[in-house]
Parts: sequence; structure tokens; C-alpha cells
Amino acid sequence: MFFNPLYLVFALPALLLGLYAQMKVKSSFEKYSRVRSARGLTGAQAARHILDENGLQHVTVERVDGFLSDHYDPRSKTLRLSSNVYDTPSLAAVGVAAHETGHALQDQQHYVPLNLRSALVPAVQIGSWLGPIVFIIGFLMSNMVGQSIAWIGIALFGATAVFALITLPVEFDASKRAKRLLVTEGILSSQEIVGVNKVLDAAALTYVAAALQAIMTLLYYVYLLTGSSRRR
Repeated sequence: MFFNPLYLVFALPALLLGLYAQMKVKSSFEKYSRVRSARGLTGAQAARHILDENGLQHVTVERVDGFLSDHYDPRSKTLRLSSNVYDTPSLAAVGVAAHETGHALQDQQHYVPLNLRSALVPAVQIGSWLGPIVFIIGFLMSNMVGQSIAWIGIALFGATAVFALITLPVEFDASKRAKRLLVTEGILSSQEIVGVNKVLDAAALTYVAAALQAIMTLLYYVYLLTGSSRRR
């Protein structure tokens, strides 16, 4: 079970897509990090401008360590930007900052997929590691009780797949908002937004890969369990 070559059939497409997406993100970000925006706003300044113009003066903008560790925390109403984004007046930095600001706007407007994703966080934190363990225990028991336990493990891990699927509209919508606001707020020109599209579209692909990986792993567990049931 632990070295079943069949797992590659399920996992390899998502793995390859994930590697490709990571390369695209890195190359796009590095390329457009070298392109300075005409207005010269840093990522932090662009984020602050969008937040203030949309009535989100209470949302704070902070610098954090790490490469592309940018995120919005709806609990503390804090926008956290990596130093490469926070301090840099590039198309890539402004695009990433605006994307994260899009999440703050979603929070302000009670965007349903964002609320659902936030509600799933506790279940995902537990299910992502406990689900596979419970599944393995049940699968190895080789009886009806074990089968029931294995299905519980699948259900626990299923929260991870649901979370990954809900993440897609959340991220796509944030990027859509970012691209629109950067132009309407006069932060970037319509010509400059082409570079932002490259960066954000590459980032979106990583979420597609993550969703595919979660779904294929879930299907792999289901296949193992249903296949073993037929053999008994």
C-alpha cells in the first residue's frame, strides 16, 4: 500500500502540473519584479491606496518574512506582504499586493466562498493529517469494522479536497478584483496590467494543481477501499 505504483497514475498529473505552475510563478514574478510601475508605488503603498479608497482604513498592512508568503488574515483584518512585495515598486509586487487586497474586499462584502473556506479551516487542519492515518488503520484491519473506519478516514480527508475546490473561486475572484482595481484606481495603466496578468494567472495555476492533487488523492483512497471490498 505504501509503495503502490498505482498511486503514480493518480498523483503524477497533479504533481507535474504543480511543478509547472511553480516554475511559471517563479519566472513570471522574477521577470516582472524587474519592471518598475510608472507611478512607482510599492506593493504596500498600492495596497494601502486600494484599502483606503474602498473604506477599509481599519485593515492594517504588515511586512512578513518569506518568498511570496503574502496573505490576508480575516480574523485580525491584516494584510501581510512579503518584503519583495511590500518594499518593491514593480508590476509583480503591485499585482500580488492588489490580489491580497482583493481578499480584504471579499471579507468586507461577506463573499460566500471566502466565508465557507474560513469555516472549513479547522476541519482541514485535522482532516489533512488525521484522515490518511484513520484510512490506513481501517484499510489494514481487513474486516467490515475496518472498512467503516477507512470510510471515516476518507471523509476526514475529503474536507481537504472540498477546501481546495472552494479556494479556486476565492482566488480567481481576488485576482479579477485586483486587475480591475489597479486600472480603475489609476495605479497601473491598461498596458502595465499585462504583466500583472502573467503573474496572477501563473499563481492561479498553483491553486488548480493543489485542487487536482487533493481530488486525485481522495479518489486513490476510494479506489483502494472499493477495490479491496470487491476482492473480499
